Amino acid sequence: MKESTSSRIFSAILVLGGLIGLLFSVLITIEKLHLVQNPAYIPPCNINPLISCGSVMSTWQASVFGFPNSLIGIAGFSMMLVMGVALLAGASFRRWFWLLAQLGMTFAVGFVYWLFYQSVYRIGALCPYCMVVWAVTIPMFWYLTLYNLNEDHLPTPKRFTGVKMLLLRRHIRILCLLYLVIIGAILIHFWNFWSRLL
Repeated sequence: MKESTSSRIFSAILVLGGLIGLLFSVLITIEKLHLVQNPAYIPPCNINPLISCGSVMSTWQASVFGFPNSLIGIAGFSMMLVMGVALLAGASFRRWFWLLAQLGMTFAVGFVYWLFYQSVYRIGALCPYCMVVWAVTIPMFWYLTLYNLNEDHLPTPKRFTGVKMLLLRRHIRILCLLYLVIIGAILIHFWNFWSRLL
């Protein structure tokens, strides 16, 4: 990324990702509340046995910490949205703030991949609303990491300077790889289902 444009692009990613993530986190929370009130409720995102929000939302994995995971999303995406808007307005933050943001987004992307694994290999169903949240979390984490590396908020030993520059130059390819891990696993694991649709 060129330094003259990377900051604006990064801020826009935070704003757009924050908006989309917040919207779908709210939708997931609403559907979860409907299911709690009425176990027979069928969410509109139940499309077929595989693409089914209800199948995912009714599992323990949907409330790992004793409350709906989507509440974490509402809080986290709200913070990232505010952060992105502040950056676009010209705000600047101290290094400790960036490190806290990095810690939070690293937890978020780790949680996303764990939820992906649980959905595919344990639950055997996919929540489309959840997948939208996954889709926006990954680039937000990736470009926050690149921004912190580029601005030296994350310390990089000199012997890793070449790796750092490679990551900054090949950022789009690596982002695509992060997506391909999820897409490829879904296609392979559920191939029998997809093949029946062809």
